Amino acid sequence: MRRAVVLLSGGLDSTTCLSVAVAEGYEVYPLSFDYGQRNKKELESAKQVAKYFKIKEHKIVKIGNVGGSALTDMKIDVPDYKGLPSIPVTYVPARNIIFLSYAAGYAEVLDAEAIFIGVNAVDYSGYPDCRPEFIEAFQKAINVGTKNGVNGKPVRIHTPLLNLSKAEIIKLACENNAPLHLTTTCYKGGEKACGVCDSCVLRLKGFKEAGIVDAIEYMD
Repeated sequence: MRRAVVLLSGGLDSTTCLSVAVAEGYEVYPLSFDYGQRNKKELESAKQVAKYFKIKEHKIVKIGNVGGSALTDMKIDVPDYKGLPSIPVTYVPARNIIFLSYAAGYAEVLDAEAIFIGVNAVDYSGYPDCRPEFIEAFQKAINVGTKNGVNGKPVRIHTPLLNLSKAEIIKLACENNAPLHLTTTCYKGGEKACGVCDSCVLRLKGFKEAGIVDAIEYMD
């Protein structure tokens, strides 16, 4: 069976991405990171999602916290949604560069042919490492910087959500029976979602446009 490493944060997009890989017939190996994120529920959600899909091996990697982001530095407040700046304070420096680098190495060890990542360039917070230009550049790095790459069999990065709206992502998740009720999205990381940060607002907007009820709990 074909193997794929899937970057799994425990959020809506990464869970949908995992469901796509499963639907396409891959033997999936979810990869999650403890990078000092404010929302510690993410990792618990990732574990529950992996369990839902009966994943036999879910790797969680602890890496250093470089700070510089409202998601990793408790001294920086997570702002309420007021429209999206070009690059908000919730941007985590070089996060997807780090995640994809680890995923590329893990994929070589597994002899996997694909990496799935749930980046989205439509309903997203303006992060530079979610754009198609970044994915294309990183694919080139894999092609020339890995053993399988120079031997002509580079692992391929799959971005099935890249050009979908949040509503379309939610509909796709439901088609694949993805457990969105187990996911967490809120940047503030409380017991219940705040409903007012960028991530919550985009999630709620997507569910409303999809005509589907969001099963997670919100403070308001």
